[in-house]
Amino acid sequence: MTTNNDQNNGLFHDDQVGISFDDTDHVAELLREKMTDAMLPGYQAEFDADEAQQVGAFEEDALSEEDAIASVDDLAR
Repeated sequence: MTTNNDQNNGLFHDDQVGISFDDTDHVAELLREKMTDAMLPGYQAEFDADEAQQVGAFEEDALSEEDAIASVDDLAR
């Protein structure tokens, strides 16, 4: 018995679509478009974990402990 998914799986192979899913230029363009959409007020763009990593969603940019302590010193003076 074949399911609907079994019948449709062949529709999206690289050779049938004419693009390679490993094409970094194509992936970069799609990410740029997604980021542009994400900047629209009210639009909820969805990113998978790999896409989020590529666009910098998981970059650590918090203050270090030393910087936080130094900033308190400035307030005490």
